[in-house]
Amino acid sequence: MSESVHTQDLPMDPESEGFTRRGFVKYAIGGVGLAYACAIGYPIYRYLNSPVEESMAMAAVKEVTLPDADKLPKGSALVFKFGVKPALLIHHPDDSWTALTAVCTHMGCTVAYDPGKTKIVCHCHGGTYDPKTGENLSGPPPRPLKKFDVVMAAGSVTVKRI
Repeated sequence: MSESVHTQDLPMDPESEGFTRRGFVKYAIGGVGLAYACAIGYPIYRYLNSPVEESMAMAAVKEVTLPDADKLPKGSALVFKFGVKPALLIHHPDDSWTALTAVCTHMGCTVAYDPGKTKIVCHCHGGTYDPKTGENLSGPPPRPLKKFDVVMAAGSVTVKRI
């Protein structure tokens, strides 16, 4: 009987008590590895998935009405969203209007209208476009910007997909 009492008084095996330092290190390394895999995997997922989402969102939008855009001064431009992508509405000095996508066809940077040079400029790699037609004039852009129809109305401008 004294032996059984003696074994009950001994401390339990540290491995059987639950969480150990070795177990903590295993879980910590596993957690860091999982976070690292997510940090790498999510941008890859977004890159592979985004063209489908963007094309669906762009296909859903047929036109955009811009209130008070008819008051835009001559020789200036307005950046607006056409679906999920930026676009440019340009009021030319000769009182004509043009609407183009504002995404460079080279690397997808957002372009800007430069009224001093009367050109659309991509500041990422120096590409330039014609502000009336969207044709690429110089630099690395391989294709012209997409053009939209512009419909003027009292108090607003409507930009429609061609």
